[in-house]
Amino acid sequence: MATGMTDKPTLRTVAAAAGVSIATVSYVLSGHPRSQTISENTADRVREAAARLGYRRNDAARAIRTGKSDLVLLSLSVLADPWAQAVAADVSAAVQPLGKTALIVADGDWRTVLANRTPDVIFIDHVRDDPSLVADLEAFAAQGVQMVVFSEVLEPQGFDVIRSGAEPRCHLAVEHLLERHTRIGALTSKLAGWPRYDAYLRTMAAAGVPVLDELVATYEPHPEGAYRAAMSVLNRPDRPTALYCTTDFAAIAAIRAAHRLRIDVPGDLAVIGVGNTPEGEHLDPSLSTVGPVGFNAALCRIMVARLTDREGADGKVYDFPWQLIPRESTA
Repeated sequence: MATGMTDKPTLRTVAAAAGVSIATVSYVLSGHPRSQTISENTADRVREAAARLGYRRNDAARAIRTGKSDLVLLSLSVLADPWAQAVAADVSAAVQPLGKTALIVADGDWRTVLANRTPDVIFIDHVRDDPSLVADLEAFAAQGVQMVVFSEVLEPQGFDVIRSGAEPRCHLAVEHLLERHTRIGALTSKLAGWPRYDAYLRTMAAAGVPVLDELVATYEPHPEGAYRAAMSVLNRPDRPTALYCTTDFAAIAAIRAAHRLRIDVPGDLAVIGVGNTPEGEHLDPSLSTVGPVGFNAALCRIMVARLTDREGADGKVYDFPWQLIPRESTA
């Protein structure tokens, strides 16, 4: 009997159409690690049959049955930041062999997402020291949500906490520029009160070097905003000979602006960033920065560990101290 228009295709009907077992169909369509042992011809036959029949996995039912959604969520505040892009790419590659799919939660809206679905694990790249946010984290952890949280101040309460020690080490970037320069400008997304910018103010003051307001520009938190800020500083006839940038993406934008204005980096302008992103390392010239070494690989290991049986875990603190990484942009 022909399948009715209202009948939904199942694993059984796909298996019959492809001439394989139901288990084979399940492995191929779920991305299960065992799918790696299935020949490409067989896998193609399964996918073709599923597409022809209009088969769709019922992830909601599967989540109820197994307690797993096969989703890894990444709550990233600034998607245009090369650091966020590198984290997304590396975590996705790490969890894919486990049959998991990494999805990005835009604009850091993790509370709304977790109120409506339960991922196998979520990474949150920024949590303010706000009692209501902390209470929500603890409530989700109590419900069994596996979480890895980037915060310099939070303590683990059923979730893992990653600390970088970023702000205390930013002075190393300014000190590095002060070895050869005194006319040092800054690109920052926030002014007084933000530790990364305050490190610039304190280090310049300790060296007895004045901060010139006209050489400081604030940028909107995305690369094009940083590019416009850099152009405003570098277009000046009395431009700085060095730039301290509070993120790597701002430093990369500054180098782009310098190239546009035919300013040689590092010959006429030294540039240093904050974060140690892979894009900065592969830039031409490569970007000097302060940041952790091997952070993304370590984060992937932590995320994979949270995908194992961590029910009831109290959580751990993972500390990644930052260091100065001098490269070509300040040579």
